[in-house]
Amino acid sequence: MPAANQAAAPAEVAALRDSGRYGRDGTIPNKVGADDFDGGILAIANPHDCRSWYVTDELLAYHDHEWGYPVHDDQRLFQMLCLEGASVGLSWRTILHKRPAYRRLFHDFDIDACAAMPDEELERALGDPAIVRSRPKVFAVRSNAQAAQDIRREFGSLDAYLWGSVDGRQVVGAWQSMDQIPTQTELSRKVSADLRRRGMLFVGPVITYSFLQAVGIVNDHLLSCDRREACMD
Repeated sequence: MPAANQAAAPAEVAALRDSGRYGRDGTIPNKVGADDFDGGILAIANPHDCRSWYVTDELLAYHDHEWGYPVHDDQRLFQMLCLEGASVGLSWRTILHKRPAYRRLFHDFDIDACAAMPDEELERALGDPAIVRSRPKVFAVRSNAQAAQDIRREFGSLDAYLWGSVDGRQVVGAWQSMDQIPTQTELSRKVSADLRRRGMLFVGPVITYSFLQAVGIVNDHLLSCDRREACMD
């Protein structure tokens, strides 16, 4: 029986919290997470329907208008890189709910402004309950912005660097069901390793793959999803 139609075992919930994803083998994309799990979501989700995994209006809007659409703006790319990092161990629904506060506290993710944030400003952000109050994640925004500055000096833009990893051509999946979608690939492992070499944090191969999907470098909408072609670069 597919994992989507089973009650989750404790081990599955633990894996969910650890990876930000759920499913017995960890192959369900990171869009419904631990704090969304109420024992019924797995029964609702249809592995052959992209949209059924996005169980709230907020998540559906994200799926329909953001997830997988190609992003080429440095500020938006940096925002998604930071927010995906913030989602480690949490659900994407939690991060979407907190996104306006992140934008407010982190200068709408302007790279230069984030790179220049002093400790005092980061401490104030850390004390704001409207975001995830994790010291490593909050301070990672500054260090990641500084790494992004170095990338822009070398490549001209964060966009050129990231899309250069696929020679400027979107990677398009050909998945029939959600449980076929991987949690990491050779591409995400390569990009993750290089990001970490450049000093970025919270960019492991799994979260990096989620990021690549989110910004349309990888298009993993199902073959049956009406947003798949709309997201073609």
